[in-house]
Amino acid sequence: MALKTARRGRIPPFIVMDVMRAANEREAAGKDVLHLEVGQPSTPAPAGVLEAARRALVQDRLGYTDAFGVPELRDRIARFYAERHGVAVDPARVVATTGSSGAFVLAFLSAFDAGDRVALASPGYPCYRNILSALGVEPVLVPVGPETDFQPTPELLEELPGRLDGLIIASPSNPTGTMIPAAGLQALVSYCGYRDIRLVSDEIYHGITYREPACTALAFTDQAVVVNSFSKYFSMTGWRLGWMVIPEGLARSVECLAQNLFISPPTLSQLAAVAAFDCEEELEANVAKYARNRDLLLEELPRAGFDKLSSAEGAFYLYADVSRLTNDSQEFSRRMLEETGVAATSGVDFDPDRGHLFMRFSFARGTDDIAEAARRLCAWRR
Repeated sequence: MALKTARRGRIPPFIVMDVMRAANEREAAGKDVLHLEVGQPSTPAPAGVLEAARRALVQDRLGYTDAFGVPELRDRIARFYAERHGVAVDPARVVATTGSSGAFVLAFLSAFDAGDRVALASPGYPCYRNILSALGVEPVLVPVGPETDFQPTPELLEELPGRLDGLIIASPSNPTGTMIPAAGLQALVSYCGYRDIRLVSDEIYHGITYREPACTALAFTDQAVVVNSFSKYFSMTGWRLGWMVIPEGLARSVECLAQNLFISPPTLSQLAAVAAFDCEEELEANVAKYARNRDLLLEELPRAGFDKLSSAEGAFYLYADVSRLTNDSQEFSRRMLEETGVAATSGVDFDPDRGHLFMRFSFARGTDDIAEAARRLCAWRR
């Protein structure tokens, strides 16, 4: 007799991690790999963060904190919105979380019930739909393409059948790097307000932009759930720390969920992260490197046949239409890794319907690695 296995765990894998595992296995076998598959900075945490962590290790007992996080971090995050966006945020609405992943779990559990329907762009970050599915919430995919810069619009939402309870947006987005301009964001906020749709705004790539700074949903509403993270711009991926800004009406629900699910975010990471906001020079140097990498790939990838690319106004990704090269991007990705040592991710992760015709390239690594990857791909495609 077989013991029961819960259905909620029967969600698709995060294929990016499968590609990374294959790349790591190749490296373990003594072969080189150029990592364009995983979206994480190659730089360590800023020097000020590392120094703050050293002090905390010596001076603090590192016990549990409040479920919402230490006051000094929440205060500093609130001040960050005033400094960066000119938006006043009450620190009481700021919640430190175990990465943005923890924030999404808390956001979805507090805002949606099983059976609710939540819209999200496709292509988009796969963990949105997989977490929603595990919680019994129906992901409603909104097919988007170059004509709307791979972003949802009120017009596209109007075409969806049935009622919507929520909308998830991401600007800059993963996997395309495209952004929602201020006017477009205001239109989506207004649409959600008129239709009583809960808006969840993923802003974890804020700070990593190449033309215009990203706009926060908080500039237009205090009813959205805004998620951010120390993993991307602040280069603290493994520290597993993020935050959310929540409406007052969700505060107690989020607090009770956080207490029971996580107790509190990692204390050492919280104490160290306060210093991250004072490391702007170092962080902007990272963004300048990403800009060089982006420009390099935008010039070189078309020479290798990857000539239909997303605009990549932010984040550190290019989304490539490879339909002229293959109709099976997973197999194409596997063969590319085997024959060139360049690891990139199939679009199937981000778009279950059309992703077999797309690939995502991350340019978060060092510029030398990006240049060598481009050289190998050009030689491979000749």
